[in-house]
Amino acid sequence: MALNNDFLLKIQSLMDEFIARRRPPEDIRNLVDLFYRIENQSVVIIEKRQRYDCDEYYDFPIAKATYIESRKQWKIFWMRSDEKWHGYKPLEYCRYLSKFIKTVDEDKYHCFWG
Repeated sequence: MALNNDFLLKIQSLMDEFIARRRPPEDIRNLVDLFYRIENQSVVIIEKRQRYDCDEYYDFPIAKATYIESRKQWKIFWMRSDEKWHGYKPLEYCRYLSKFIKTVDEDKYHCFWG
């Protein structure tokens, strides 16, 4: 299912604001940076890091929210050390993407930012 254009614009606006607030200082963005992707009905927050031993970069997914149309809610996931997405048990669903963003930003249980 593809997200409609109005919904997509709202998502992009919220995520652009969040990323602008959370990005590392400009002078170290060549080492570590933060961005997001919209994949089908999911929003994925990703940290981009330079490998310590060479000039290559790798993407490390931080958090994901998937819109469940039948529930009219976002399901929240976090990436565990097994590199698989797991439902975020303290708050598995939320009605608004802004709540997902707030949950990831606060990271009360240290699941997203370590």
